[in-house]
Amino acid sequence: MIDLLVNGGVVVWLLISLSVVALTVGVFKAWQFYSTRPRPADAIEQAFGFLQHGKHAQALLLVNGQRNYRAALISSTVQLIDKSSLALDDIKDEIYRQAQLAIAQLNSYLRVLEVIATLAPLMGLFGTVIGMIEAFKAMESAGAQVNPAVLSGGIWQALLTTAVGLAVAIPVSMLNSYFERKAEVEAQAIQNDLQRVFTIYASANSPAMSSNNTSSSKQSSTKPKPTSHQGAE
Repeated sequence: MIDLLVNGGVVVWLLISLSVVALTVGVFKAWQFYSTRPRPADAIEQAFGFLQHGKHAQALLLVNGQRNYRAALISSTVQLIDKSSLALDDIKDEIYRQAQLAIAQLNSYLRVLEVIATLAPLMGLFGTVIGMIEAFKAMESAGAQVNPAVLSGGIWQALLTTAVGLAVAIPVSMLNSYFERKAEVEAQAIQNDLQRVFTIYASANSPAMSSNNTSSSKQSSTKPKPTSHQGAE
């Protein structure tokens, strides 16, 4: 195998270098998704349960300090709503800006994998073309004394670069698709989480909800107390 790589020439070594870069990016992205998972796994759903009951402090205890992008954005949204003097539209603009930054982090370095997956087979094909040119030049120089072994040796060395290029491109393309899908799912979850937070906030502060609470409190305060009557004989 080492002899094959040595005989492959510069193109093969360039492809090996690209595979090392792709492996490094793959390990980094795997660690990124692993280290930013919510802890515990149901922390976000528990936080929404507290938010729906108006227990913002308990919800913040679950999501504060987490590296998970969803939890961090929920924490920022709740804190801005509770403590900020900004209007709701301004809060939405700020939170969506933070969400875009988080999604950009999820998609970081994926373009590198995409470029390598596209470039590797082209580089392999380029190496094959160069190898075939060299093989036919050697055949031309030999004239009538062509040695089939020389020609076949040049051809397999040329085809080696195509094989290496495909061997690099196929797993890198699969890896890129996998991480792109994970980033897409996480981005959709972030959008859904933010919409849920604003929906909970809107329903808690809607006039209908406030009037219902007010009427309920009035009814409970004006409800007559039962009196006891003693009968006289």
